[in-house]
Amino acid sequence: MVMVGTGTTKTAQRIDPLGTFKFHVEVGNIMEAAFIDCSGLEMTTDVFEYQEGGLNEYVHKIPGRTKVANVTLKRGFAKSNELFEWYKEMEKSLLEGKRFDFQDVSIILYSSADQSELVRWNLDKAFPVKWVGPSFKTDEAAVAVESLEFAHHGITMT
Repeated sequence: MVMVGTGTTKTAQRIDPLGTFKFHVEVGNIMEAAFIDCSGLEMTTDVFEYQEGGLNEYVHKIPGRTKVANVTLKRGFAKSNELFEWYKEMEKSLLEGKRFDFQDVSIILYSSADQSELVRWNLDKAFPVKWVGPSFKTDEAAVAVESLEFAHHGITMT
């Protein structure tokens, strides 16, 4: 196996992919471990195409602006309402014309074997944009699930 960028070859070293089932989320000083789903850790770069006159073999492709997707978190509905209150705080601040403090959000993946932190995705200047409460059906015995979607200004990994 060749490690890209290191210039060294490694053999007989087993590298297992990371499991996705043990993660926690930190929103500012709120630490929540009860999430069952996290989606939207995504970055996309626009591509500008330039057709050079007299050059018919290919079209130049130039990277443009990079966009980040909104992140959606889902969890079993619990009596803890700190994240809902964060959303309501932002809404109230906007209605009153006051400044809203963005929060840094971290999604932390833990090892299932020794509970150590493996990877941390940090979302810069996040703010909630959508809250969805649980759906109720009398004909099924399902867990009540709520979701919170938020926008942010960029992703770093540590």
